[in-house]
Amino acid sequence: MLLKLGHSPDPDDAFMFYALAQACIDTEGLQFEHILQDIETLNQRAERSELDITALSVHAYAYLHDRYQVLPHGASMGDGYGPLFVARTPMAAAALRGARIAVPGLRTSAYLAARLAVPEFEPVVVPFDRIMEHVRAGHSDAGLLIHEGQLTYAAEGFHKVLDLGEWWRDATGGLPLPLGVNAVRRDLPPDVKRRLVRVLGASIRYALAHRAPAVQHAMRWGRGLDTPTADRFIGMYVNELTEDLGARGREGIREFLARGAAAGLVPGPIPVDFATA
Repeated sequence: MLLKLGHSPDPDDAFMFYALAQACIDTEGLQFEHILQDIETLNQRAERSELDITALSVHAYAYLHDRYQVLPHGASMGDGYGPLFVARTPMAAAALRGARIAVPGLRTSAYLAARLAVPEFEPVVVPFDRIMEHVRAGHSDAGLLIHEGQLTYAAEGFHKVLDLGEWWRDATGGLPLPLGVNAVRRDLPPDVKRRLVRVLGASIRYALAHRAPAVQHAMRWGRGLDTPTADRFIGMYVNELTEDLGARGREGIREFLARGAAAGLVPGPIPVDFATA
């Protein structure tokens, strides 16, 4: 059975799907067409139900829970770290209110977290990999960085204003900030979904157990990162919560969406449904 698998062209996603891309594990009769696109595009394609399995912003899940279930494996969780507001010059976090801020998409989890932390600002949607150049050119007062920009901003001459992962940890008493999940279409046969849960879990465990070759595979999508920095980035977003959300990861997702609904930022209440093996 051929399934369309959408994920971002980033080192962390490439790392977790290494075993599938290189046929290192038993896929239980499933075959995958890998579709690599940025997360905002994947969110939009999921709205059209074009992908069988996809990386999905937790924010976008608020609008798609009737069509997709969350898989227990493959989540990106910021455990005390996460998307960053940065600026060209030192800036107080309070100055973000009312500012013009470049963001990577209006259905990204980074944007929902930003709105929870800073209720009033003017968003300007910019492709995630062009946000720093947009801010550097003076088109925005600050930028909201996701992916490897969280590690490279200082070398690019930017200043951290607010780390949303730190803010969320403090606001919730220690919960991880849910950013992305893998989700599966509800209308797939139950047996296929159970196999998917097993196969995707096995892919992540294989990569973690064979880290060096998996990191080298992921470097194809490193966007100029050196290997140690890419390995550090992978370690941030492929970890024990990626291997399995567990109770803590599930609580983080439910709390994130509940707070979004309470603030009127997403429709609610939002039932969070997890696929099982």
